[in-house]
Amino acid sequence: MKAIWKGAISFGLVTIPVKVFVATEEKTIRFHQIHAKDGGRIRYKRVCSECGEEVAMEEIAKGYEYEKDRMVMLEEQELERSSPAFRSIDIVGFVPLDEIDPIYWQKSYYIAPEQTGLKAYALLRKALGDEGLVALARFTIRDKEHLATLRLRGNVFVLESMFWPDEIREPEFDELENEPEVRPQELKMAQSLIESMTEHFDPAAYTDEYRKQLEEVIAAKIQGEEIAVVTQKPATTVVDLMEALRQSVEQVEATGPKSSGAEPAKKKAAPKKKKAAAG
Repeated sequence: MKAIWKGAISFGLVTIPVKVFVATEEKTIRFHQIHAKDGGRIRYKRVCSECGEEVAMEEIAKGYEYEKDRMVMLEEQELERSSPAFRSIDIVGFVPLDEIDPIYWQKSYYIAPEQTGLKAYALLRKALGDEGLVALARFTIRDKEHLATLRLRGNVFVLESMFWPDEIREPEFDELENEPEVRPQELKMAQSLIESMTEHFDPAAYTDEYRKQLEEVIAAKIQGEEIAVVTQKPATTVVDLMEALRQSVEQVEATGPKSSGAEPAKKKAAPKKKKAAAG
């Protein structure tokens, strides 16, 4: 892996030189736009809306639209004045992991130490691991400051950037204003369905079926084979909720959980309470 960022973890007066690596990659089949008539690639040009001329990258500046069709231009030197002079992941506190709603997490990065920071890295790793907490941190990357958590995955730190509170949309839906009545027997059947489908999480048991099928279609197309057109089945409308739940329970009990052959987790143990951070 290639480091995308170099800096340091700042922990009180301790500085740990580190390198940052992207921890995940999205495996999506990407298509090019082509001209259906002759197969030529569709390409886009950067054209000025004022003079109509194509503009080279080195002639493109950054502008902020403060009113409709009114821009203020910012030079790179002016933007750099707002960015931190020293690249660091500043630990600002420690919090129990279960107090963070997963909606805040954005992207994951591996944090590896530079040779000169090995001992301090190991010390923070051991201290954080023993306490069972995650570090709350701030860092700047690609012209944006992030809130983040720093946690352990095996023996490596994982930095997970987070959305700021004002970036989380409020869930306002009129449909949820009036709570419908749920009958006790419906609730009991739904709970039975959930229990029969409960198992331990095994990530290896899950695969991207759509991507796999699409790869097969592409391979067949390359070989010149005819591709059968799939007829979409109409969506099934649930008429009797109780009957749908009953049939679902029977289906799961007959076949077992769909995702894997792992042993079902019939009853999950109550999670251990994490030690609260010292105030």
